Amino acid sequence: MLAADLFSFANRVRERAPLVHCLTNLVVTNFTANVLLAIGAAPAMVVAREEVSQFAPMANAVSVNLGTLDLPQSRAIRAAVDAANGAHKPWILDPVAVGPLSFRTEFALDLLDAQPAVIRGNASEIISLSGGASSGRGVDSTALAESALDAAQILALKTGAIVAVTGATDYITDGRRTVALSNGSVLMTRVTGVGCALSATVAAFVGVAVADEFWAATLAAVAYSSIAGELAARDAALPGSFAVAYLDRLASLAEDAFAATLVQRDIPAA
Repeated sequence: MLAADLFSFANRVRERAPLVHCLTNLVVTNFTANVLLAIGAAPAMVVAREEVSQFAPMANAVSVNLGTLDLPQSRAIRAAVDAANGAHKPWILDPVAVGPLSFRTEFALDLLDAQPAVIRGNASEIISLSGGASSGRGVDSTALAESALDAAQILALKTGAIVAVTGATDYITDGRRTVALSNGSVLMTRVTGVGCALSATVAAFVGVAVADEFWAATLAAVAYSSIAGELAARDAALPGSFAVAYLDRLASLAEDAFAATLVQRDIPAA
């Protein structure tokens, strides 16, 4: 896609300040909120089961992250997802550590029936969700993103969701169209919450899109985030300063810098 078309989603987020309802993990809540604020979105961390059904329909999109899943949170997530679907609001699934751990794996597989708009995960998580053998080590992937490409395309066709496999190279597919993005920095793996916040960023971009734009919006969100990370790594060489620089780049990324840095290629259909 043209860089200008992708960047248009970032402009929409800045103009509309979409409300993103985040049911995320305890480790990354603050960083996720700051990332959403930096891109111009409005974060909301409403997690009580007694409130999520009322709140999810108010949001532009819902971001679900399974990083510190327990039984009460699983019930709140299910209530939020059902309410979002009832209000025709898109929701995004981040299946953290799915595969090695049975409780969250079974829960994530059940959630697939609730039709997420986007599934964003690492290679091991996407392979596991598609029915392959688990290769994860806790929350980390032991597989390269390209090894999950077939699984991602199958999962997209099976669920109707856009699937984003993120790693050194990112792949975004709807099962028919697939684009690889080659931006980012290794420092993005050295700061807790960058990947989880990416899923919330995807929610923000999808929240300002219509359904037939979800693939492009997901592609735009991943490109925007990885380019901000790549540029932030030029400003800061260590994780602590990088985290600050990353937020600054998310808040200030301009279209000309985005277009000049973007590295994408189409992947032919199998």
